[in-house]
Amino acid sequence: MDLSTLGTETRNERTTDLDRMPIDELLAVMNAEDQSVALAVRDALPQIAPAVEAAADSLRRGGRLIYVGSGTSGRLGLLDAVECPPTFGTPPEQVVGLLSGGPNAFAVAVEGAEDQPSAAAADLDEIAVNERDIVVGLAASGRTPYVIGGLRHAASRGAATVSVACNRDAIISRYADFPIEVLTGPEVLTGSTRLKAGTAQKMVCNMLSTAAMVRLGKVYGNLMVDVKASNEKLVDRIHRMVVQATGADSEAAAEALRKADGHAKTAIVMLSAGTTREDALRRLDEADGDTRLAIHL
Repeated sequence: MDLSTLGTETRNERTTDLDRMPIDELLAVMNAEDQSVALAVRDALPQIAPAVEAAADSLRRGGRLIYVGSGTSGRLGLLDAVECPPTFGTPPEQVVGLLSGGPNAFAVAVEGAEDQPSAAAADLDEIAVNERDIVVGLAASGRTPYVIGGLRHAASRGAATVSVACNRDAIISRYADFPIEVLTGPEVLTGSTRLKAGTAQKMVCNMLSTAAMVRLGKVYGNLMVDVKASNEKLVDRIHRMVVQATGADSEAAAEALRKADGHAKTAIVMLSAGTTREDALRRLDEADGDTRLAIHL
């Protein structure tokens, strides 16, 4: 496929005078272009929904959500992966980001690495990709060889596959069980897909991981009840969370959290069901971690 025909590579007619625009006008144009991204993602929701269900199913069966990408796309996948343990209390190996060129390419670009499809296969074999996993290939252009190689190899190992591209009829869509195409169009700065295309991919990653974790019972209402209390801000948030979820006063919430070793989900079940820490843990185990279900067991 000729790169020049891709929507993400074509010239934006609204920004041909970018280098001559006053700063306020330049920023206004960027802001206007950014507003179109959410609408493009909205149009792709019918494609995103089944991918979320597949991701939740993989995680429920003990599999992993694995992002594969190069450059900005790969960094966005890695970013989403590393945020899951503190947000949802997941083990670090449950959501994984593979970046062409290796982890060091996050800080220093290794541009040629994206042209090696075999490298993605090797990276996936290193973490023993298997039929329980779901692999998400991220590529704004929709044609990155590393991502194509990753999706093909994941499929050969029986894993479910998702592709996320920002162009129509993307090549990577051919290699995915659940293709997602978010049509963001020409960038403000021609070809700089860290802009609108990057924003769109971040939004899709947010949806995939967050909605899947909601399905797994990692959320109660709209509260992140499996969050790790790793700093003072989060300790305070967890305390407020227990108060909000249960209607208990501050002292009762603090006492329940003390007995629950600071785990919001356990404290919420204790207070809402009027039970002990041990029984709350039993209920959560029987409910596969679903707080609402555990309360009503």
